[in-house]
Amino acid sequence: MVNRTHTPKLRSIDHIEFVKPHVFDINKWSKLYFMKEVPNETSRVDIYFNAGSVRGSVGIASIVNGLLLSGTSEQSSTEIHNQLDGLGAFYESNVGHENATISIYALRENMIKILHVLKNAIENMAFLEHEVEELISDRKQKFRVNLEKVSFLAQRQFQKEIFHNSTYGRVLEEVDYDNFSLSEMKSFFRENYLNGLTKVVVVGNFSQDDIDAMIDLMGQWSKEGPVNFETEFQNKPGYTHVEKTDALQTAIRMGKILFNKSHPDFIDFQVLNTILGDYFGSRLMSNIREDKGYTYGIGSMNAELQETGYFLIATEVGKDVKEATLTEIKNEIDRLRTELVDEQELELVKSYLLGQLLKSADGPYSLIDLYMGVESFGIELEFYNKSIKAIKNITPERIKGLAEQYLVWEDFSIVSAG
Repeated sequence: MVNRTHTPKLRSIDHIEFVKPHVFDINKWSKLYFMKEVPNETSRVDIYFNAGSVRGSVGIASIVNGLLLSGTSEQSSTEIHNQLDGLGAFYESNVGHENATISIYALRENMIKILHVLKNAIENMAFLEHEVEELISDRKQKFRVNLEKVSFLAQRQFQKEIFHNSTYGRVLEEVDYDNFSLSEMKSFFRENYLNGLTKVVVVGNFSQDDIDAMIDLMGQWSKEGPVNFETEFQNKPGYTHVEKTDALQTAIRMGKILFNKSHPDFIDFQVLNTILGDYFGSRLMSNIREDKGYTYGIGSMNAELQETGYFLIATEVGKDVKEATLTEIKNEIDRLRTELVDEQELELVKSYLLGQLLKSADGPYSLIDLYMGVESFGIELEFYNKSIKAIKNITPERIKGLAEQYLVWEDFSIVSAG
């Protein structure tokens, strides 16, 4: 029996034993990643397609993704969704810059049946006129609603500035909803879905026969050839304001092109980023929320793409404190560039990051997400144990040096809307 009167000993995190998924070739260019060690009957299948927003004309990727379960010549959208509901499936889809994904959550025993329903719905999608018109009308109305939100306006403008002169920087305009053609949708669907599968991720206690069945079901969608993305990115430095006269708040987005996990400074920069704005006790939160009361929340992050990454600070504040907020953000950045971080603060951040890493390695679903977080960059799982070592060994001098190199105010794209 555990003696609960004694505090358990604290142990330092030095190494995590990661479990790698089994990897199967679907074809030369696409793979299936299988994590079997699930102690219950739950399961998940993620299907990745080369159908992100950088493909095709602006906005077409989102429209086609929204039509995937819109009906066949023999089944309506309602009937397809009822079938999935009857099998206990939870379906969601997402479109990012570089990929479109479908995720299915269900009991293991029903997953193969669910994938058959999905395969039939996708392969025989009929692009029914009323479904297409209804989706476009719905998206157009949501777009109009979003245009009233300062966060949406700021993010649109920031995307233009951070990905200056790149397909990644394209944004949808209302007129674009009137210009989608059925032939363009069908062409995008054939090229990027029926011939655009790049990988499948499976979590669940499946047999080898089940895995073979999944490969047979989805294998013919596999892309023939490598997937290529842009490699040259440069943000447009400077300040841009999007005026919205009736807004009560101002949204702020600022950042710069940076790097992803493949860069040697990535891990150390994550420590710097956490100190600045990536946890509740960060300097930005302590100053701008707790001390000044300008916002309910502010944060920073390093977003990753296949060939690059970008640093971002985001918040919403009262219109009357926009300039004061930007001044305080600059002050916190300047502090990191000119002063050494206190050892006590640094130790707190180190403990936080190590705890988050340990938490993220808890269970098969988390482990497969960690693996996929490095797989696309050609990095091994040992990256995370290298992270443990780097976090433990980083010094205040190293953090100051990184801030001097990467957090140069004049390099930032700064956007406000309100």
